[in-house]
Amino acid sequence: MKDAKAFLMFQGQAKEAIEQYQEWFTDLSLVKVAYMPDSTQVSMAELDFKGYRILLNDSPIKHNFDFTPSFSIFIVCETKEEIERYAKVVADGGMTLMELNNYGFSELFTWVQDRFGISWQFTYNPLVRK
Repeated sequence: MKDAKAFLMFQGQAKEAIEQYQEWFTDLSLVKVAYMPDSTQVSMAELDFKGYRILLNDSPIKHNFDFTPSFSIFIVCETKEEIERYAKVVADGGMTLMELNNYGFSELFTWVQDRFGISWQFTYNPLVRK
């Protein structure tokens, strides 16, 4: 599997999510984005967050399901300040699933769900960083 990526399917909030993620995450870049004809709905976008590629779109079909915390994006933070900031800004309007703390497997760890329903796990462990 050479080119595996996460894929997030929004229902009308993809453009707003991209803009929010660009504000929150200084290491995130928008690789490409295409919109549906005569619309602000995202037909396909690709983000790069610390080398991790994330595809996302707005589904043209409304579904009876949404995001679940059983899928999450796992990010290794470079500093304590970085993880502390992410813990705060991502949970604003969303919810904290696991408070920022030392759980034994990482010096600092938090699991938060953003206001769009996407779950993020952030870890800071200087012993396992690149």
